[in-house]
Amino acid sequence: MTQSAAPTGGPVAPPDSLTPPSGGPPTKAGSVDEAEGHGHAKASFWTLFLGSVGVVYGDIGTSPLYAFREALGPGRADGVLTGEEVLGTVSLLLWALVLIVTIKYVILLLQMDNKGEGGILSLMALARKALGGSHIVFMLGLFGAALFYGDAIITPAISVLSAVEGLKLVTPAFEHYVLPITIAIILPLFLVQSRGTARMATFFGPIMLVWFSVLMLAALPHIARTPQVLWALNPWHAVHYLLGHGTGALVALGAVFLAVTGAEALFADLGHFGRRPIQTAWIALVGPALAVNYLGQAALVLASPDTTDPFYQLVPEWGLLPMVLLATAATVIASQAVITGAFSLSRQAVQLGLLPRLEIRHTSESHSGQIYLPQINTLLMLGVVILVVLFRSSSALASAYGIAVTGTMLITAGLAFLVLWRVWKWSPLAAGAVMVPFIAVELLFLASNLLKVFEGGYMPLLLAGALVLLMWTWVRGVTILFNKTRKTDVPLTELVAMLEKSPPHHVRGTAVFLTSDPETAPAALLHNLKHNKVLHEKNVVLTVKTIDLPRLNDSDRVRIEPMGPHFWKVVMKFGYMESPNIPRGLALLRKQGFKFDIMATSFFLSRRSIRPAAQSGMPLWQDRVFITLARNANDATDFFQIPTGRVVEVGTQVTV
Repeated sequence: MTQSAAPTGGPVAPPDSLTPPSGGPPTKAGSVDEAEGHGHAKASFWTLFLGSVGVVYGDIGTSPLYAFREALGPGRADGVLTGEEVLGTVSLLLWALVLIVTIKYVILLLQMDNKGEGGILSLMALARKALGGSHIVFMLGLFGAALFYGDAIITPAISVLSAVEGLKLVTPAFEHYVLPITIAIILPLFLVQSRGTARMATFFGPIMLVWFSVLMLAALPHIARTPQVLWALNPWHAVHYLLGHGTGALVALGAVFLAVTGAEALFADLGHFGRRPIQTAWIALVGPALAVNYLGQAALVLASPDTTDPFYQLVPEWGLLPMVLLATAATVIASQAVITGAFSLSRQAVQLGLLPRLEIRHTSESHSGQIYLPQINTLLMLGVVILVVLFRSSSALASAYGIAVTGTMLITAGLAFLVLWRVWKWSPLAAGAVMVPFIAVELLFLASNLLKVFEGGYMPLLLAGALVLLMWTWVRGVTILFNKTRKTDVPLTELVAMLEKSPPHHVRGTAVFLTSDPETAPAALLHNLKHNKVLHEKNVVLTVKTIDLPRLNDSDRVRIEPMGPHFWKVVMKFGYMESPNIPRGLALLRKQGFKFDIMATSFFLSRRSIRPAAQSGMPLWQDRVFITLARNANDATDFFQIPTGRVVEVGTQVTV
């Protein structure tokens, strides 16, 4: 046994922090939020509006850099571009924005928040709860989340590369410097993440307002000179293009989809800024700016079919360098949308038991959803740099981009159908009538992107497969370890009765023992009795559960049940978007008559050293992966925000 006032490293046993997934998400021994509620009311609407322009729409707002150019590729490959091909391509882009972004995400999915939080895992939690804990829904959410991480790595790489590549138009001498300049921009982007979304939104918002204004101003003269481009607003041109170009149209669809790739990040960032600011920003500014710019690029190509880079060639020669600099700033901001989305998704994954404990830092007092995860940030940064070095150009990365996003969107649409049907209580026919058209369109987009698997599309699939394997290994390992420890468990009521009949020596103060199973005696309690042969005057057996809600009010937070003169059973409940703070949760017991003094309380944590077993429910290599994940979990004392001077750790060795 080891005892210490402060943690010394190594994992805390997963059974004391997680229970295996069943009807609801895995429970976790502790989670409290720094600030109750979202805090959206503490900031003005226009502050949140500006912030959403600067962060939420950064990704989708920089798609004009490459989406139209790549979508014209199949037409150029066939020879000379015809006017109908240009109109058909831009019509596809515009109607993809209307159907996928405006109707599906901005109008519909933003209504499917889980107490203010969005993203695929939040949607999965809603659907799974309504279905009573479906494992199929659980796996769908798992795979969708893994694909979103692929998006979070590819977006910064393709966005920044596409902007810096504009330097080659200024002078070909810059061609050899594109790669190092891109990396030099990406590294500081990740290094400043610890400063928080709120500060960056304050800085990014005005820049993106300028960006969207310039998008429109650069395009309007070309539309005025070639007004026939406005015929592209008629969806018939999009349908005619699809029907008349066979496989070429399918290939073009894969590039068209690049125009809507920021929509999933938009949904994941819901908790950062709130529904109304995000919706207003799209309808009043972002959507019109993107539509006008795509029409302007199409007008330029109609007038000059040999145009190679329609985005940058919208501006006169004197404006090229300023446009490159502005685009570079905008693409750095674009990366922020998926990075903050990845942080939100990672916290949900930890709280739902899909990942080990990770360090989570709050970066805003007024917005509890604004967080920073150092480990995730480092992994994303390494992934982005590796992608830039491997693919070397935005056109090469475009092939890898679509699969990650279409896969996530398709899963999101399926989960949304379940929410409409089982949570909103729509009939299956009504829910299907709303969601099946989106599913059909996204299946078409997925088919077009699958054509690019061997050109780079394999990258997000490999990444998603690896992440699913890691998350499933963690869930499976926790389940096996939990089941093993249950075989030697002692029922808590029996132990309390025995200690009342034959009481050991009592010492002053309160002892808190953490456990994931309130029906069995915590391992730390048994080892304390076995080795120290003493019992505190007041003993609290604490179980803290994560529920299928993002946050919970303090009035519903804690329940206490006396078990005898010296024992109390306490159950705390926290939402999966909240951060751990067990002492603050225990302080709420004062309102229920339980005297809690942090300076007279010792927290007993069970620290288990995990070893691979000869016979396990998993292969040996998977055992080792699980053990590695457990060893890299955030220390329980930090994770639960327990004062280090009040911690006693009891060490044991277990096999998995």
